[in-house]
Amino acid sequence: MISCLIVDDEQSAIDILRTFVAQTPFLTLAGSTTNPVEALTLLQQQPIDLLFLDIHMPQLSGLDVMRLRKGSTKVILTTAYSEFAVESFELDALDYLLKPIAFERFLKAAQKALNTSLEPSPRWQAEEKAADYIFVKTESKGKMTKINFDDIIYVEGMKNYVSINTADEHIVTLLNIKDLEERLPARQFMRVHKSYLVSLSKIQALDGNQILFKGMKAYVPLGDTYRTAFFDALQEKVMGSKK
Repeated sequence: MISCLIVDDEQSAIDILRTFVAQTPFLTLAGSTTNPVEALTLLQQQPIDLLFLDIHMPQLSGLDVMRLRKGSTKVILTTAYSEFAVESFELDALDYLLKPIAFERFLKAAQKALNTSLEPSPRWQAEEKAADYIFVKTESKGKMTKINFDDIIYVEGMKNYVSINTADEHIVTLLNIKDLEERLPARQFMRVHKSYLVSLSKIQALDGNQILFKGMKAYVPLGDTYRTAFFDALQEKVMGSKK
């Protein structure tokens, strides 16, 4: 059973969702509230698998709740506004339901929750099931681009922006390098400097504290703080190394 919490500032919307939950055999209702602050408190007090969350609410928006929530609770957004779809998926919303919500569409979203592992798991296990790409916003307003993990050579952090470098392009997007590091698979990518992430499989050579890549004149510096962990990660690949 998937335990769920409904959060909406309109009681009529809550009543509809409560009816839908009752008609869905694998959902159980943990509670409902019109107050987003109370919702955050409830999430801290009891384990809840799934949140049906409105976007436009007083005090805190649904997107604010998503940013502030802790734990592994998944979110399905319920809203009358379509313009927040891109931002919601950047915050890892499981689905985005536009009001008025038909039961058939609700059930499809609930089924998606059922098919998703809702239990916390080690990061590497989660990566086995994760997508091998991300979408990021570009400098062109309203445009997003898909980036395959296998295409990334290295990432450079620039304050609130990152430059994602592939063999063909440099994509600048408004992201924090730490947040991107958490999204990329740890066995494939590694932090080698406070401002750089590299794809281990794309490394061509090491020259002192410089990491070089095939076909690229650019290099990435290896920071002293990251040096030991970096060579530990490469230990099995180094010929003639002594353990």
